[in-house]
Amino acid sequence: LVDEVGIDVAYKVTKYFLEVFGDRISAGDPRVIEELVESGCLGKKSGKGIYLYDKRQKGGVRQLNPVAEKILQRYRTPGQAAPSTEDVQWRTYMRSVNEAALCLQEEIIANPVDGNIGMIFGIGHCPQRGGPFQFLDTYGAQNFVDKMRQYEENIGFRFEPAQIVIDYANSGKKFMSS
Repeated sequence: LVDEVGIDVAYKVTKYFLEVFGDRISAGDPRVIEELVESGCLGKKSGKGIYLYDKRQKGGVRQLNPVAEKILQRYRTPGQAAPSTEDVQWRTYMRSVNEAALCLQEEIIANPVDGNIGMIFGIGHCPQRGGPFQFLDTYGAQNFVDKMRQYEENIGFRFEPAQIVIDYANSGKKFMSS
């Protein structure tokens, strides 16, 4: 996705988010994305990002960009195994759902329905899940808290579940019926 959006765009957004939200929004060492931009790895539009792009190739498996791979290797934690694709998907998704819950908790959004609509139409949250608050009700607030706590223990504070989700888990209350 970062290759489609543009690594330079992602870099600007990352810098802005770090200024506004601080460590809460961080997702690793921001020097990685900075080095990618400095090395000319801007994404699909430049023909090279995380992957290499040839305008003649339509679809299929993309070749990993060796420049990007070298940069990523420099920042990899020694001895740490790369997470599975499924784990990356869960971690990314769980943080976006948690951020939606934080928006409700901080009264940035008025209610869960607004949060679902905003996430689906605003950032392309998967509509099949009905939005983050529908997901929390379907998956279960307690299951969400448990999974976030596992990630928090293994990865760090960025996976601390929003207090509002903890409260809903403890009370058995549903977001979409409140």
